[in-house]
Amino acid sequence: MTQTEIIPTGAGDARITWYAAGPDARLVVALGHGAGGGVEARDLQALAAQLPRAAATTVALVEQPWRVAGKKLAPAPRTLDAAWRDLWPALRAPGLPVVAGGRSAGARVACRTARDLGAHAVLALSFPLHPPGRPEKSRADELLGTGLPTLVVQGGNDSFGKPAEFPRGDHALVEVAWADHGFAVPKRATVSQEDALRVITDGVAKWLGSLSG
Repeated sequence: MTQTEIIPTGAGDARITWYAAGPDARLVVALGHGAGGGVEARDLQALAAQLPRAAATTVALVEQPWRVAGKKLAPAPRTLDAAWRDLWPALRAPGLPVVAGGRSAGARVACRTARDLGAHAVLALSFPLHPPGRPEKSRADELLGTGLPTLVVQGGNDSFGKPAEFPRGDHALVEVAWADHGFAVPKRATVSQEDALRVITDGVAKWLGSLSG
């Protein structure tokens, strides 16, 4: 069962699509999208489809105001952060602990704001550790600074940072073999696209099960 809600923010209207886990839900997982796409991303859709049943978790897919308005370019990070902060009370409304998360730019937003917002944990999908080909431009401080239980799910061939490039820290990491930044796997891969998505959903469900709440 899904339900869509429009949330006013200082940057315009955001949209939350809820995938409810029912009365036994123990957590809300809020997932923002990246700068190059929306909540139709394969990993976000797979998690929304599987987590309510597999992890007793309600999923909230969050569309930033620029996407709702039909714009093609994401605004500055501070604008993304401000909109996320404005819609956070709606994510808290079910009265459950909220895991802040997202893919790519959405993962950065979650990492930067989670502690101040009182998030329960952080889920970072395809965290853009650095721009492609620019490892010296590291964003590791955003990831390492959450101060909360954090799971990174990263493609083995992600040009924004392969799993082996991530610094040591308190975060857990699930590697999706062969996958790129969008978790797509090439035809030559020894795993299928379905296998890759299963690694994501199973890994996230297991991690969520380890969280108190």
